[in-house]
Amino acid sequence: MTAAASRTRILIVDDSAVMRSLLRSIICSDTSLEVAGTAADGASALTCIPGARPDLILLDVEMPVMDGLVTLRELRKRGHRMPVIMCSSLTQRGAKVTIEALAGGASDYVTKPAGQAGREAALRALGQELIPKIHALTSAVSPGAMTNSFSGQTGPLAVFPGAARIPLTFPVSLPLSPQLRLQPMSSNPLVVVIGVSTGGPAALDVLLPALPGNFPLPVLIVQHMPELFTHMFAERLNDRCKLRVREAAEGDAVRAGTILIARGNWHMEAVPGALPGVPATVRLNQGPLENHCRPAVDVLFRSAARAYGAGVLAVVLTGMGSDGMVGARVVREQGGSVIAQDQASSTVWGMPGAVTNAGLAHKVLPLDAIAPEILRIAGRTYSEARELPRDIYRQVVS
Repeated sequence: MTAAASRTRILIVDDSAVMRSLLRSIICSDTSLEVAGTAADGASALTCIPGARPDLILLDVEMPVMDGLVTLRELRKRGHRMPVIMCSSLTQRGAKVTIEALAGGASDYVTKPAGQAGREAALRALGQELIPKIHALTSAVSPGAMTNSFSGQTGPLAVFPGAARIPLTFPVSLPLSPQLRLQPMSSNPLVVVIGVSTGGPAALDVLLPALPGNFPLPVLIVQHMPELFTHMFAERLNDRCKLRVREAAEGDAVRAGTILIARGNWHMEAVPGALPGVPATVRLNQGPLENHCRPAVDVLFRSAARAYGAGVLAVVLTGMGSDGMVGARVVREQGGSVIAQDQASSTVWGMPGAVTNAGLAHKVLPLDAIAPEILRIAGRTYSEARELPRDIYRQVVS
């Protein structure tokens, strides 16, 4: 196979000639990538896909003729399954459409440069965000290839045709003690904490609406997103869920019946109540980035373990990187329970893969089996699980 044939092919779709040029420069800076073609609107992109044969599409949100959301829906309707990264402006409309696109099948998003001193600064800022996402979405690792990753070794990759061959490694994690390895799942959870990143909006769009209105535990979520996006994301989920969903605010009580989503650019912590019987509250802070993230899953998980001890049920869903692995270890050390999403149903098996390969997950489940498992652990009856689709219910009772 020639070097050119092994490159990941990227289709750029944006109505701005300046933005197309910027994206082309970023892609050409990586020798494992190449530009498969460019288009100024969605309709033109759909026409050129058969000839361009892209492995991934960079899709502008706001375009004439056919915008990004309509284009994405048409792509999926026509059976095109390649990853799509939305290119969004940091505006209310851009955020709203991007969230709809992520819930509707887009794999990830990047925000367009704003406020940089010049072209070179814009190239650096966007490239640092975009290139890792392209590699993560066009590279896949077989389950067996990751067994050595915590010793600092990287096994062979099982890569999609045309994908860039990059190693996927996780931070070194100390082996679990025999006591932790044999520790059963807690039978008395008090709170559910969820960490998620790439692919998260679509995953949460499946998991959260499956929780019944009388679900007995509070739910705290860290989804890696900018500040403008998290408020709109919470509003969208609130319209779809039986539980109340909102963006967390300083001092919010952590109560059953409410799902709180961490505010973008702010870490979220659970703080124990001052007196017995007083619910924990939310504390927001802009402390240092952790795992290059704010909010960070590790921050939430650690604080929940301090506040609730063995009563934490931690769930790690699809996402790039390893945020949540260190926090999951703290949860396990305090006697709590950990569930990780499986590789087959994850957009990127980075975060849940790190937790799984560290031996921290009590269970590794496909996305559509996680809500039923949460209900089971939370002490809900099988009759409530039966309200879910029949094939999911079978996974709960089997």
